[in-house]
Amino acid sequence: MSTSSLSQTGSRPVTGLVRKRIERSGERLWRFEDFRDLPFPAVAQALSRLTRQGALERLSKGVYYRTRETAFGKSRPNPAAIRKLASRHKTVFPSGLAAANLLGFTTQSARQGEVATSALSLPRKLVGGDTLIHTRRPQAWENLSEIDAALLDFLRREGKTSELPPEETLRRTLALLSEKGRFARLLKVAGTEPPACAPCSAPWASSLGRSPLHFTACALR
Repeated sequence: MSTSSLSQTGSRPVTGLVRKRIERSGERLWRFEDFRDLPFPAVAQALSRLTRQGALERLSKGVYYRTRETAFGKSRPNPAAIRKLASRHKTVFPSGLAAANLLGFTTQSARQGEVATSALSLPRKLVGGDTLIHTRRPQAWENLSEIDAALLDFLRREGKTSELPPEETLRRTLALLSEKGRFARLLKVAGTEPPACAPCSAPWASSLGRSPLHFTACALR
């Protein structure tokens, strides 16, 4: 059936098609663009109707989630998938334990999500109602990779989210700083960071018993 013929017959047939696709795919996120072959107005009505019926949960404008029942209640969207989805419109990076975990400094996963963004706010339904959001990160962060931003977050916290021994934390930090081009990229945004948080800053370096020159020399080796 063509898009034009679907439009002419109304939204009911579209709702049936949308419902079938959603039920067949199980737990996942859904957006309008997942139904490009169907007329937009009818898709919007179908998703709204399915949300009212409890088949979907609306996370934010144009973003829906199909849950599944677990032993602990309804499932929640994968945090990494949510960050990726949110970052399509605003820059979002892992923060806190999530950043340390990504970098290999800990195997812990925080019960409460934690993210950083250069935006003024993020939609709560999208990132999670209990997620700790650090807003107003410098605009320079928007050009950083997820790893680069996670490392800056780690340095902002003076390495306190690491569960590794101090010397191993030092070696891991130097290894990350030494990866091709990373030290230069971080130096470019260092001017936007608080003095104690900048890469190789004296306070952070001193917390690990090293001088800033030690970090600089090792990272540029």
